[in-house]
Amino acid sequence: MLRMFADFLKRLTEPEPAPLPDTDARLALTALLVRVARSDGVYDADEKARIQQIAVTRYALSESDAQTLLANAEHLEAEAPDTVRFTRAIKDAVPYEKRLAVIEALWEVVLADGERAKEEDALLRLVSNLLGVTDQESARARQRVAGQG
Repeated sequence: MLRMFADFLKRLTEPEPAPLPDTDARLALTALLVRVARSDGVYDADEKARIQQIAVTRYALSESDAQTLLANAEHLEAEAPDTVRFTRAIKDAVPYEKRLAVIEALWEVVLADGERAKEEDALLRLVSNLLGVTDQESARARQRVAGQG
């Protein structure tokens, strides 16, 4: 399994990565959700459940497949390079529309525990910018997720 993640990360961080197949994009983007959830030092059941629900909803996965995706994403996140390189690699390999949807999903995870930790806010701002999403677009995504827009 570690070899699979090493190969995946190598492909993702090549100088000119090819667009990712859907299954790889799901894994990379789910790993990014895990990274944001872990950023405040608390990775709890609510955040895991939210990530799993996002996988079920966005990718039309069964609960079992979503659990497997989450487990693989947790391993990938732990092995992934620093957030800047990891996120830039995702930007280069994932179409803009999917990246914008990921910002909404990231806000769902940040807001899952009812609190906005400053570490989560800071990481989300960095990730948004690295994914090519403006602060305004990110704020609108947060408002949509929070039911304010």
